[in-house]
Amino acid sequence: MSDWTERYRPTTLAELRGNNKARDQLREWATTWPDHRDPVILHGDPGVGKTSAAHALAEDMNWGVVELNASDARTRTVIERVVGEAAVSGTLGAGEAGRRLLVLDEADNFHGNADRGGSRAVTEIVSEADQPIVMIANEFYELSRTLRNRAQDIEFRSLSTRSIVPVLRDICRKEGIEFEEPALEALAERAGGDLRSAINDLQVIAESKSTITETDIMTGNRDQTVGIFPFLDAVLQEASPQAALQTAYDVDETPDEMLSWIEDNVSKDYSGRELTAAFRHLATADRWLGRVYATQDYSFWRYATDAMVAGVAASRDGEKHGWTRYQPPQFRSKLGRSSGRRGTRDDIARRIAEPAGTSIGTARRSVLPFLEAMIHHCRPKELTEAVAAAYELDEDELAFVTGSGADTNKVASIVEAAATRREESITAAGGDALTPGSPEAETASVDDDRGEDTDQQAGLNDFM
Repeated sequence: MSDWTERYRPTTLAELRGNNKARDQLREWATTWPDHRDPVILHGDPGVGKTSAAHALAEDMNWGVVELNASDARTRTVIERVVGEAAVSGTLGAGEAGRRLLVLDEADNFHGNADRGGSRAVTEIVSEADQPIVMIANEFYELSRTLRNRAQDIEFRSLSTRSIVPVLRDICRKEGIEFEEPALEALAERAGGDLRSAINDLQVIAESKSTITETDIMTGNRDQTVGIFPFLDAVLQEASPQAALQTAYDVDETPDEMLSWIEDNVSKDYSGRELTAAFRHLATADRWLGRVYATQDYSFWRYATDAMVAGVAASRDGEKHGWTRYQPPQFRSKLGRSSGRRGTRDDIARRIAEPAGTSIGTARRSVLPFLEAMIHHCRPKELTEAVAAAYELDEDELAFVTGSGADTNKVASIVEAAATRREESITAAGGDALTPGSPEAETASVDDDRGEDTDQQAGLNDFM
């Protein structure tokens, strides 16, 4: 039996269930792409239709598709060859007007260490692409700040039961399966907004049943966690105090983390008396958490959770309507910035270590601090250009080493000059190897086909 999630994947955006606002935003992004030429990030929980929407969009726009997903090798070399070439050309395999849609699935799972430069390659390709790019992510804030700032973003939210049931009903009818309506409703409810899981569950049950009844659906809920954004929706907009508290039990966050999320976002939905009452409950929760830390008695957590969740939900005057853009708490942003700086530091240290034949730790401790002192604030300019060329530093990395602003004209001009230096150095070192038809050129071509990044071994002296 073939996979029903693939067999019944929507072929046009009109067939996409739920997320009408996100669907319209995606269509608007595509139709206006020639004017803004920005990439787009589709983010949200698994199974809500992000990848299906990207492929349906390509069908609607008559665009070809080049996709790179988590099952593919995602090294820098693979990304540059598979995606990089497609990003700047619109020839073979492209659709109308030479367009092709580049789909980078699970873009939040690109990591510099595991994928050997994959994350850096994606950032470069996104900046230089001449074709529309869709990046798909479960966790928006796991993407680098550079990518988030460079792209438009569209959130796909978990699907409601009433959006999932019609899909299950259509599949049953097409497969000739009898069903009871309450059975499909129970199946949709159990999926927790994940359409893909609901279809998979339906297929498993249908393999041994010609008629699906409510008793065929397991009474227990699917073992799952609730995302932080649906949790905030429940507490600040929709759920009763009791229902919000029940949701909190399935959130994969500690009470102190939940408190920070609620505290930093409550003012987006509450005002006046509601906000005053909510902060009173948050203060109570904070006192209970303080008692936990003082006594190491974690049974007090439940009192903190009652106050911050049920108390804040009870402060609300009825249900709220409309969509609110919730943001991570300030402490989480600081941790993210710190993590990003450590990642930048380690990427630079790795490029210093490779040609020097030393460890990354040694480069980080014994070389990088000297470079920072030598080219502080991009002075002297000549030496700064040489360092940027030797280690292929981009704007963010050069700003990290020099302490200058990444968005300044000074940094941008030095990075551009460093790229020119590098090209000139490669040309000079190549000599006759760059002359078509020469033996050296044939050897260089073979090396290129093997994917050898020989210029990575250049040292700082080559650019002085």
